[in-house]
Amino acid sequence: MIYLRTLSKPFLFLYFFCFGTAMIWGQEEDDLDTEIVTVVKPYTPTISDAFKVKETPVLDDSVTTQKKEVNYSIFSVPVASTFTPAKGKAETVEKAKKIKLYDNYATLGFGNYTTILGELFSNFEISRTDQAGFFFRHNSAQGDIDGIVLENKFYNTSLDGYYNSRQRDLSYRVDAGVSHQLYNWYGLPDEMVPFTAETIAGIDPQQTYLGAQLGGNIAVEDSFFEQLSAKIQYVSDAFSSSEFRITAQPEFQFPLSEFELKVKGEVDYLTGSFERNYANTSELPYGLLIAGVAPAWVYANEDLTVALGAAAVVGVDTERSQSDFFIYPRIQASYRLVDEVLVAYAGADGGLRQNSFYQFKEENPFVSPTLFIAPTNELVDGYVGLKGKLSNAVGYNVRGGYRSQENRALFRLNPYKGSSTAFEGYENGNSFGVVYDDINTFSLFGELQVQVSDDFSLGINAEYQQYNTTNQAEAWNLPELQATVFSNFNITEQIYAGASVFYVGERFDLFQDTTGASGPAVTLTLDGYVDANAHVGYKVNDRLNIFLKGSNLVGGNYEKWANFPVQSIQGLLGATYKFDW
Repeated sequence: MIYLRTLSKPFLFLYFFCFGTAMIWGQEEDDLDTEIVTVVKPYTPTISDAFKVKETPVLDDSVTTQKKEVNYSIFSVPVASTFTPAKGKAETVEKAKKIKLYDNYATLGFGNYTTILGELFSNFEISRTDQAGFFFRHNSAQGDIDGIVLENKFYNTSLDGYYNSRQRDLSYRVDAGVSHQLYNWYGLPDEMVPFTAETIAGIDPQQTYLGAQLGGNIAVEDSFFEQLSAKIQYVSDAFSSSEFRITAQPEFQFPLSEFELKVKGEVDYLTGSFERNYANTSELPYGLLIAGVAPAWVYANEDLTVALGAAAVVGVDTERSQSDFFIYPRIQASYRLVDEVLVAYAGADGGLRQNSFYQFKEENPFVSPTLFIAPTNELVDGYVGLKGKLSNAVGYNVRGGYRSQENRALFRLNPYKGSSTAFEGYENGNSFGVVYDDINTFSLFGELQVQVSDDFSLGINAEYQQYNTTNQAEAWNLPELQATVFSNFNITEQIYAGASVFYVGERFDLFQDTTGASGPAVTLTLDGYVDANAHVGYKVNDRLNIFLKGSNLVGGNYEKWANFPVQSIQGLLGATYKFDW
């Protein structure tokens, strides 16, 4: 163990002095230069005394005036008053009557021409997310059209059902239906050809259609896959004609930084056959597959919406083993020039449009079961227009367009074959076939809508179309001018009414006599017609409504199709009853 002894201050000083001297003499340097060290006093800052500026400075000004002292006093005078405030109470607000909604309704009506209208709709709430229902409809009349010698009754019956489900991120719907329709080829060209009583008695003009369909759609939330719609459709008739069609349209959406990429797909397969052609020389089978994809870039802000895209489509004729490839524009744009007062819009579209037996018989139920089915190549359908509001109650829409189509389908009268019981009921010049032509169409459309209040609304629209055909002499059965006026109004809380007037302009058709007795083909002119309709109803209570409808009130027996006059003034009285099971 080592002990350190404490030394006093004098001994410490002597010790460091001797030790330091020994170290100096111990250096080996021989020459030492003199150094001058200057010690400067460091900067020592000081703070001066602070002083406060006076709030009211002393002014040395000859124009300074002395403030005058102001004295205030109150002169109070009592005023006599007889006003006594009444005790306040809250103002009551009239509550709107709650509308009772029913899941089901039934309609039944009867009219002249032995017309029967029946409807039944029912909806079932399976759970909070699932619903199911069905809709039955029947509409028929016994005909009895003035001046018609053949049977001219018709009826149309259909039954449709659905199942609908809405989940948090998924919704889907399934639809199914069947239909039965009956029509008669009653439009004999008796002004062109003399028909004997024996010939008329041997004509069976009846045609029936049977149809069935199954379809649905599915939609997904928060996914690049938006939805898919699909449908299977079947139709047949009394002459062994049949058609089968499958369609599917998927849609996808890919959000980008400033744009959206939308992609729509299309698959359309059609196959069918007719037992014979109109010349009775061969069977008429047909089959066509259309498949395409249409991507589009979509941009939208407060005023501008633009969709730029194109469609690539492949068409395959499965009967003739032929295929074609097409590219069509898919462009849409709208720009808000003045808020909602003035909006400009334009677009260009196109596509390979599928024509079908079902589509033709829905548009014209008097077609013969001898049709040549082919698609229409719509090269471009362009338009430009303005729409908006003139006021809060008045809206308008004006549009001009141009359409170029290859192989557009036109309805035209089938030729008259002669008086013989060997011919079918549709071979007497009393049915329609389909011819195709390349047509360019210029159109101008205008619409005005007025919504004065919840009790009154009025709408007017008109469209003019000019057709330029390539091979056909006329655009058969296509009117140049069409116009519509419609209105709905409530007279009282229980009485409501409405009216509509349709105008269809002049059209042309062609009559041909294969026997040669009537000479060369004759162009027929169908006069324009006006079809006025009105209805009035009375709400007996929340469940029961009674209504009266009138149709063709001023048009008489006009001809919608050549040699096919319609029923004259028609009236229908009926009632609708709402209920819950």
